[in-house]
Amino acid sequence: MNDIPWKTIIAAVFMTLLTATLLFFPETGVYAARQGMDMWWKTVFPSLLPFFILTEMLLGLGVVAFFGALSENIMRILFRLPGPAGVAWILSLASGFPTGARLAAQLRNDNAITQVEAERLVAFAHSSNPLFILGAVASGFLHDPNAGFSLAAAHYSGAFFVGITMRFYGGQKPVSPSVSTRAFQAFMMAHRQDRRPFGTLIADSVISSVQTLMLVGGFIIFFSVITELLKTNGGFSAFSFLFSKAGLNTDMAAPLLSGLIELTAGTKQAAEMNVEPTVLLMVISFILAFSGFSVHAQVAAILSKTDIRYAPFFAARVLHSIYAVLITFLLTSIKLGDSPVSVSMISPENGISMTVLWMTIASILLFIQYKNSRRKRN
Repeated sequence: MNDIPWKTIIAAVFMTLLTATLLFFPETGVYAARQGMDMWWKTVFPSLLPFFILTEMLLGLGVVAFFGALSENIMRILFRLPGPAGVAWILSLASGFPTGARLAAQLRNDNAITQVEAERLVAFAHSSNPLFILGAVASGFLHDPNAGFSLAAAHYSGAFFVGITMRFYGGQKPVSPSVSTRAFQAFMMAHRQDRRPFGTLIADSVISSVQTLMLVGGFIIFFSVITELLKTNGGFSAFSFLFSKAGLNTDMAAPLLSGLIELTAGTKQAAEMNVEPTVLLMVISFILAFSGFSVHAQVAAILSKTDIRYAPFFAARVLHSIYAVLITFLLTSIKLGDSPVSVSMISPENGISMTVLWMTIASILLFIQYKNSRRKRN
């Protein structure tokens, strides 16, 4: 008995209780599983699959190495990371989690970054899809498109500050050397190292992407069931009781607990709270930044195939939550006029259009930087 780790004992007890509860409440489990399946099949799968396939192909074709060489100086100065990490950061901003973790794992497996650098990258290249914040949360749940800009500003600036903070993580170890200082040389070298025919690259990209999304879907469904079983068996009531004893608003208990478990359900419940608008946005910012243990489990599963540790990622999520709440408070304290941009018609399922926009802007900026650097060399 003494040889069994305490974590294993806790996990075994929890899973036994969960299985017994599911046997006593099978209808609740089926209902929650259908809800999770519906969210994964209608929103997560179609919005993330194109991103995952394209990122696999970008890596295989050497495009990541090309843009990585262009963003080398920026990433080294800001985050103490090599250039390829910049592409992972941009793609994670556009497509949402767990894209950042997946790209960091791929870069680590290719030895493009060190273990510490990968942990730095995973820590801040982890953010929600812009369409989810602006469309689903602001327009769909809150019915206030303008609130989405405050939430998005707090969320992404919070992640940026996490990156600045994490640059000091791991001591003063030198950053991985660049493959090449010239973008086209890096592109050609990466393409030659891959060597897969284009047809094989496409097939491998599709298979790998679908496998990852099946993993993501399984976690979404599993944690949806856990959330619903806790509701049915008094878990949420006990959490509310603790809030009341602490003198806190009990209206926040259920959304916070739900958000700690599963992001989407938590933000939806938080939008229905009867609290001040500032408090409401701060709670939602906290949930978005922490991103729920369902997403944590997805990231941990992806990182388990590498030597990247989960602990720095968890610490970064706590830090991100603090930053996001503070920034949200500052932004809501400033009286801003109504935004001239309306996102009420944006659908969270159309995330691919936002990524195309992000990548177009980033490509234009990096191309301008490349032309300027060539002009200086000549």
